[in-house]
Amino acid sequence: MTTTYPLTLFYDAQCPVCALEMDHLRQRCTDGSLRFVDISAPGFDASRVGLTHAALDAEIHAIRADGSMLKGVEVLRLAYAAAGLGWVLRPTGWAPLRPAFDWGYRVFARHRRRISAAAAPLIDAIRARRARRMADAMRACAGGACSVDDAARGPVDEPHRRTS
Repeated sequence: MTTTYPLTLFYDAQCPVCALEMDHLRQRCTDGSLRFVDISAPGFDASRVGLTHAALDAEIHAIRADGSMLKGVEVLRLAYAAAGLGWVLRPTGWAPLRPAFDWGYRVFARHRRRISAAAAPLIDAIRARRARRMADAMRACAGGACSVDDAARGPVDEPHRRTS
């Protein structure tokens, strides 16, 4: 039996598209099932995971909890599943579609720096929107107590409710 999580993702934080996606996954997955390693960080040594920097830079890689290495779209499928978004990439694993998605990802990975440069205004807008949402959330939590909409919070656990 393969133990997948925690799944350690190796990505290039110098790639704006890659960094944006990893930031999104990091924000959504807070239970520790995903770990993130920036291969562009000073001192990162690819040989410690048995690969070259060029191999890790060519496409996303991950190591499962059992030590097995994965790369490409399979990594993204597992990462999205951990973040509660498995349904988004589920079609990429369907047998008739898988080769096309794998090919498309390899093309993207090969050209990701040019794609990032072309998409820079969109990436900046997404980052700014996320930063505004985070700032709004932080303001809502001023004073150490968050104001959460009852519908978003869900039902109150009656036995733990304090009564005066």
